[in-house]
Amino acid sequence: MHALVIDDSRAMRRIVGGILKGLGYTVTEAGHGREALDVLVATTAAGGAVPDLACVDWNMPVMDGLEFVTAVRAQPAWRSMTMMMVTTESEHAQVVRALAAGAHEYMIKPFTPDAFADKLSLLGLVPQGEPA
Repeated sequence: MHALVIDDSRAMRRIVGGILKGLGYTVTEAGHGREALDVLVATTAAGGAVPDLACVDWNMPVMDGLEFVTAVRAQPAWRSMTMMMVTTESEHAQVVRALAAGAHEYMIKPFTPDAFADKLSLLGLVPQGEPA
């Protein structure tokens, strides 16, 4: 399985990427939503598969996470990608906005690796043979 980790914090990309790699994912990183869209365009143009999962921060420069989710959902070829917001935005209204825009799940920072794996398990995205 393949995941796209989108966060303007290099440290957070490493944390999320490390958890995902530990669960058997291959990981591609992007520093903001526009960079992530460029990755998706390049990948699909080259005949590559759309990532199974995108872990998306909300607050980023250039293009924020909500804009990214909205842009992905506007592209039929990318609609199969599961998107999980991974953010410090904890207000109920923000969660509702993200889910309404097309995110499948919402993880509030800080989180534990076990909580992260539990969210993926709820989404059916823990690779075969890996503990949830």
